[in-house]
Amino acid sequence: MSRAAWAGQLARRRRRAETAHPLIVEGRLRRVVGLTLEAEGCEAALGARCLVDTADGNQLDTEVVGFADERLLLMPVGEMHGVLPNARVRPLARAGGLPVGAGLLGRVVGADGLPLDGMGALDTGEHAALKAEPINPMARKPIDTPLDTGVRAINALLTVGRGQRLGLFAGSGVGKSTLLGMMTRYTDADVVVVGLIGERGREVKEFVEHTLGVEGRRRAVIVAAPADAPPLKRLRGAQYATAIAEWFRDRGQRVLLLMDSLTRYAQAQREIALAIGEPPATKGYPPSVFAMLPALVERAGNDAEGRGSITAFYTVLTEGDDYRHDPIADAARAILDGHIVLSRDLAEAGHYPAIDIEASISRVMPAVTAREHQRAAQRFRQVYSAYRQQRDLIAVGAYQKGSDPQVDQAIVMWPRLRAFLQQEVDEPMNLADGIAALNALAAEATQ
Repeated sequence: MSRAAWAGQLARRRRRAETAHPLIVEGRLRRVVGLTLEAEGCEAALGARCLVDTADGNQLDTEVVGFADERLLLMPVGEMHGVLPNARVRPLARAGGLPVGAGLLGRVVGADGLPLDGMGALDTGEHAALKAEPINPMARKPIDTPLDTGVRAINALLTVGRGQRLGLFAGSGVGKSTLLGMMTRYTDADVVVVGLIGERGREVKEFVEHTLGVEGRRRAVIVAAPADAPPLKRLRGAQYATAIAEWFRDRGQRVLLLMDSLTRYAQAQREIALAIGEPPATKGYPPSVFAMLPALVERAGNDAEGRGSITAFYTVLTEGDDYRHDPIADAARAILDGHIVLSRDLAEAGHYPAIDIEASISRVMPAVTAREHQRAAQRFRQVYSAYRQQRDLIAVGAYQKGSDPQVDQAIVMWPRLRAFLQQEVDEPMNLADGIAALNALAAEATQ
């Protein structure tokens, strides 16, 4: 054989070797403890997917969450039924992605990308990874444009900027879902992505049919991973909702991302971390929880100049309505651009939305509002706080008129201040009208 023939044959074999699929080293299932499966004999990286054979001939989808000595620690994505000792464990060569695209608008999908609404297969041709590369902070467009949420109290006193990330701190039963529904329908955004993570299963249909409605659903994508889903699926649900929002943002669209809730996301990671032996650090939460929270939140916000934005609201559930000593609430306040606190006292008094103006703040409000607007909001807060500080004395008739001119004025204006902060669910108010009403109250308060 000539030298040219040898060279040609060698080149063909080299191409075959380069395009050949790598060998997959399979293993066996050796141990199951709680939600953790231990596999021996296979090789897979952290975050890789593995399939475990079950007794009924199906395969259980799992993810590598750790390893110990020669064993891989796996966490199931679905229900762990029919798993047998020494079952075959087969790593997948590629993790793959989940469907994204405009075909998701109006649809309800699970954390695995499968439709839950019974409307047939998804009309999407693209897939995206659950975890994206972080954006260069120097490439982000500054937050300099106000966002109209349709809620008067937020527009006027807690003005939101396009690309801002806020926390909605609330206990149970104080109108959190109702406020989210108002923002979903009335916010000035091209696309709304809703992540229902770890909430009650019945709330999914109620949110879609009653809170969103037909009009709101047309521009919305709902990702649902209810409370009975395995912890890994709840983690993926939050990451999937963020990946969908990123897809629309990268195409220059203005996205509103509502995540309900960030606390359930943290609790899912806590379940996984404790199951694989990570020691608890703060009130039962391992350190990995506090590393994953900013990794998720930082994916929202503005992209580079001339591109889209993700304005995100993350609900944070507070135990006993005490958001100051809850570790997740404390961590969320540090990494978000502001927080809106819902008060149980206001909700029990029939004050909706039950926003505690004194405890809430928008950190970007000075950058997206005029100086006159800021002065009016400050004056409103001063008069409102003056009444709240003396309300016990006023209620029992112990306050003497004339003791404090500002309190005297607050008593006169109190009914209008409360009325300004209240709003019916089906009565949106745009940003300009809310600012005009605030300016009128502030002008009266300065007289």
